[in-house]
Amino acid sequence: MGVQYREIDVTRDPVAAGEMVRKSGQQGVPVITVDGQVVVGFDPRRLQALIGQAARKRPSLGLSIADASKMAMKAGGIPIFGAFVGRVASGSPAERAGVRSGDIITEANFRAITNAGDLEKLLETLTAGSHLSLVVTRGDKVLRIQVSL
Repeated sequence: MGVQYREIDVTRDPVAAGEMVRKSGQQGVPVITVDGQVVVGFDPRRLQALIGQAARKRPSLGLSIADASKMAMKAGGIPIFGAFVGRVASGSPAERAGVRSGDIITEANFRAITNAGDLEKLLETLTAGSHLSLVVTRGDKVLRIQVSL
């Protein structure tokens, strides 16, 4: 999973320019923030360390997922929407909560999940210790599963 970022041209966005000056006390040099930490100038070692720390904070369900619609099409079936669960890691939060290989996640924290990307984006917003409410289709059953990350 890559690092999400937003690049802003502060010459065109005076509000963003003011925010960077307020955060860094600097003007006219690159300012980068990673998880609220300000890096003034381009410091590759510090950036890599902060990115590594941020990645370790992000929780994982312990699932391998794919777009359910693509999986159905490969099998010659009717297109369905959601995140198809391929592998569930042993001892993972998902396994402890009861998620199984073959489940299709259609909702997470009351948001529709139409593909694997939807679930990945939602997970990027969560931190360790968060709770996740999933709706999964398992065969002809629809289940609500609570996961602690």
